[in-house]
Amino acid sequence: MLEFAILGLLHQSPMHGYELRKQLAQVLGGLRSISYGSLYPALKRLHAAGYVTTDEPDPRAPLPADAPPLTGRRGKVVYTITAEGKERFHELVSQAGPETYDDGGLFGVRLAFFRHTAADVRLRILEGRRRTVERQREGLRASLSRTRERLDRYTLELQRHGLESVDREVRWLAELIDRELTDSERRRGHGADAGDPPPPPAAPPEHP
Repeated sequence: MLEFAILGLLHQSPMHGYELRKQLAQVLGGLRSISYGSLYPALKRLHAAGYVTTDEPDPRAPLPADAPPLTGRRGKVVYTITAEGKERFHELVSQAGPETYDDGGLFGVRLAFFRHTAADVRLRILEGRRRTVERQREGLRASLSRTRERLDRYTLELQRHGLESVDREVRWLAELIDRELTDSERRRGHGADAGDPPPPPAAPPEHP
């Protein structure tokens, strides 16, 4: 997930490590905190694989004012995606298997790069995510039905709150899928490429 997100961000523009870490925090949201201890080993692996190159600009060039103290010249190294890195990113972005919509955190990252994803792949990922969440909803409903009489009112409210959150996600996914289908019909009507970028997705529902 981390290396996919790095390639996706570098596909947009070259960045130095500090800037890349800030952008990753926005892409990954609350899924995980990215430390330099995880970022730089990932960049090193991508560099060894030939997916990124490094460039050290003028060492006198200042870092952003809010950059934390960094040792050596690490913060000034600029990372750029290579042609091989772009090929690898497009290979990853074309995948639509269960790993792209399960609860491992990859779905949110994939959604952040939907503009690089073909329309048919976007639709398969969204439909897969909806099926996954619908199964979760059915499991929560069954659990609540079995245990309702044994729960105190606070635990019961907590379970109801969780069920409402899952319901919201199902509705949100249904809206995204409907929009994809509408856009697909419109593209076919205008003879546009099925891989044309979609409009920005709606904001995801908040979870407890």
